[in-house]
Amino acid sequence: MSDLFDQGMDGGVDINAPLPERLRPQDIGQVVGQRHLLGDGQPLAVAFATRRLHSMIFWGPPGVGKTTLARLVADAFDAHFIALSAVLSGVKEIREAVELAQVLQAQGRKTVLFVDEVHRFNKSQQDAFLPHVESGLLTFIGATTENPSFEVNNALLSRAAVYVLQPLSVEELDELVARAEQHLHITVEAVARERLIAAADGDARRLLNQIEVAAQLIQDGEVLTEAHVKTSLGATLRRFDNGGDAFYDQISALHKSVRGSNPDAALYWFCRMLDGGTDPRYLARRIVRMAWEDIGLADPRAMQITNEAVLTYERLGSPEGELALAQAVIYLAIAAKSNAGYNAYNAARAFIKQDGSRPVPEHLRNAPTRLMKDLGYGKDYRYAHDEEGAYAAGENYFPDNMPKPLWYQPTERGLEGKIAEKLRALRALDEEAERSLKNK
Repeated sequence: MSDLFDQGMDGGVDINAPLPERLRPQDIGQVVGQRHLLGDGQPLAVAFATRRLHSMIFWGPPGVGKTTLARLVADAFDAHFIALSAVLSGVKEIREAVELAQVLQAQGRKTVLFVDEVHRFNKSQQDAFLPHVESGLLTFIGATTENPSFEVNNALLSRAAVYVLQPLSVEELDELVARAEQHLHITVEAVARERLIAAADGDARRLLNQIEVAAQLIQDGEVLTEAHVKTSLGATLRRFDNGGDAFYDQISALHKSVRGSNPDAALYWFCRMLDGGTDPRYLARRIVRMAWEDIGLADPRAMQITNEAVLTYERLGSPEGELALAQAVIYLAIAAKSNAGYNAYNAARAFIKQDGSRPVPEHLRNAPTRLMKDLGYGKDYRYAHDEEGAYAAGENYFPDNMPKPLWYQPTERGLEGKIAEKLRALRALDEEAERSLKNK
């Protein structure tokens, strides 16, 4: 597996190997990207400079340098490098790695155990090499595209430094294109260069593989044009992982853009997720949730519009129905915002969960039988429609002796402003009725 690369490395590398392998860096100075880890004074740079080898976990998307950095760590410390794939390996392979490390330790040599996709190892597999990491027999380096907080055992996580690797920038990918040009003896025209970099989506390995495929359409010394790139690329999907961190990061960005009343940003993330292969029905469910959670009674039309958009999508399907969902997203972003109903619901649920089962007051109980009436059910109940303004001022609708909560606190935005005004008026009537009762 390869990640970040440099040119001029055919020596010792099969000339038929993929371009990313031929351009793999041979020392830390050749690595492109990750300056937040490798720049002067940064964590990995300090580790190399001080020659302090320690266990670590590289967390980041594909093609950003996880495997390459692991190999360079082993080379820098003259350690034997053992690579395992969590997809293909199990306890047997871990045991064999431990046995080899014990032999090498007797010879005075260190061992770096690299586990690619470590998040795919279950707890027992991770536990299998944990004692040997603790004893210092193995220096563990794991690579993962998933959040290690959720996927790696706490015991192992506490013994390894976690380094977050970032997708390569446009400028860093452009540098890799230049290295590939020199290595392959070709020239990539500007428009083709932009298209390759956009399709790579921050993934160095993908970029170099795409250049290699496109370069097969021309001869040494020729110019690689946009037409060549279009022919070789075909349909390229963005980096996206349904159910992974990228998925939840992007839905979070969509939700926060709607909440923040930015229609352009909301539309951007909505289209990014569609482009990445998200099921529009999932997005539809999230959009309906946003309407209730972040807009609520400030603009009840938001619920109607989102529900109509969902029905439209179900009727038309993709891609036509996606327009309805997109317009619902825009409306939600520009609508008046309120989470008052959401907060009130959560507060009520929390109170009920910790409170006892208070009985219903007798005046609120239904009395369909003579016995119930004789027991006082429904006695002194005030029928609101018979009261002035259809409001029974001072009436109690809570269990007896229960403090009256004020869970719902409407905002002054949108329709909720009128709701707030009405509630203030009704509460004033309640206070007046209570004062009158006390004065009797």
